[in-house]
Amino acid sequence: MKKNMNKEIAQLEPREIWANFVALNEVPRPSKKEEKVRQFMLDFGKKLGLETFEDKIGNVIIKKPATPGMENRKTVALQSHLDMVPQKNKDKEHDFEKDGIDMLIEGDWVTADGTTLGADNGIGVAAIMGLLASKDIPHPPLEALFTIDEETGMTGAQELEEGILDADIMLNLDTEEDDELDIGCAGGIDISAKGKYTSVEVPSGYKAYKIHVKGLTGGHSGMDIHLYRGNANKIMNRLLYLGAQNGLQIANIHGGGLRNAIPRESEAVVLLPSNNQSQILEDLKNLAETIKTEQKKQDPNLEIIIEETGLPNYIMREEDRDRLIKAVYAAHNGVYRMSPDMEDLVETSNNVAQVIVENGDIRIENLTRSSVESTKEDLANALRSAYELGGLEVEMSGSYPGWKPNPDAQILSVMTDLYKKLYKEEPKVVACHAGLECGIIKSHYPNMEMISFGPTIQGAHSPDERVNIESVKKFWEYLKETLKNIPEK
Repeated sequence: MKKNMNKEIAQLEPREIWANFVALNEVPRPSKKEEKVRQFMLDFGKKLGLETFEDKIGNVIIKKPATPGMENRKTVALQSHLDMVPQKNKDKEHDFEKDGIDMLIEGDWVTADGTTLGADNGIGVAAIMGLLASKDIPHPPLEALFTIDEETGMTGAQELEEGILDADIMLNLDTEEDDELDIGCAGGIDISAKGKYTSVEVPSGYKAYKIHVKGLTGGHSGMDIHLYRGNANKIMNRLLYLGAQNGLQIANIHGGGLRNAIPRESEAVVLLPSNNQSQILEDLKNLAETIKTEQKKQDPNLEIIIEETGLPNYIMREEDRDRLIKAVYAAHNGVYRMSPDMEDLVETSNNVAQVIVENGDIRIENLTRSSVESTKEDLANALRSAYELGGLEVEMSGSYPGWKPNPDAQILSVMTDLYKKLYKEEPKVVACHAGLECGIIKSHYPNMEMISFGPTIQGAHSPDERVNIESVKKFWEYLKETLKNIPEK
């Protein structure tokens, strides 16, 4: 176990961000378990003597008057989400509901010891805290909006009360490249396929094996989907499909986890008939090597392990096995369509995030994303068809809109000019294939101009998550200068 470096990280510059980030990361805050961090933020605002309150869903709002001389500038909402993705390496002991994050400095980066870091979106939260606590940073009237449950449902943004914000401009501090200004994002929909299967007793003449797919790179199911990293559920299914042609039986499958994380691991317990067990094992191992070769660039640490294990009590009926394998095979995973309007932008994609088969139950979870509602619906219907043909019931839920780019927004012009002045180059004006809260918040506040930006973060939603130290300095400078240059009302 590596030495916790939280104290050293709190001393990094700018301290206004890093000290707050360390304090924030001491508070457990997995999605849907934000009670402690909500109270932490309420206490923070009240201690500063600022107007601080929660709305009905649990978002925290803190308002700060303008500094002298800036009262006539447009009001700015600063927005970040409080929750983080709770992912850890299998050998890491960590309870995300009780434990803080153990952080490390590795070269030019801050990372965590075997868990997600929470830089997504903790750096944004910490920056807003720094501005709220500041006594010498010029700024217009500020409204800090800390939303809940962004990562697993956008619940805070979806249920945000209308009328509690007066801002003309919103700065969302939740993107991951420090040279980008984001002016649009994808919407999404959760697709769940569920069903039952018939369990039968294990016949004689079989041996049990555990297949373990692990070591995949994983990552954010929106921002990283175009990198064609391996999906553990699809790789496992490919192996099961081959084996089933020669008598492989399935006892259980446990693959993947969160909808918004590309699945890195899957385990299955299977049975092989003794009469051709050696041939099936050889075929599976050959396919495993083929897959590793296919993925060697994207997933250099991929392992596919097949080892003997104890016999289970029951297996899936063959008819149910075949329907399941074919349904998962037919379900689209990855990029579905690239945008014809913005270069290199993924328009529509799907992540087959979780496959669970045990005790007579089948559950498959997906997150479909698109910046265009019609193609989101098209892919959702394709997935529904695949799963229903496999005898599963499909439920679609949690749909949220995308954020349509507005290249004529005044705040975009201000921030573009300022970036060129500060850094002697053009910023990249982009839309992203991730579920930023801007589109949902804009449905509540349609006249609000919005920009999303942030420091450079890599590996979000995985234990490889890290944030660049120099990039945080740049982000802080740019944020402060932007607030100084907010137009008058």
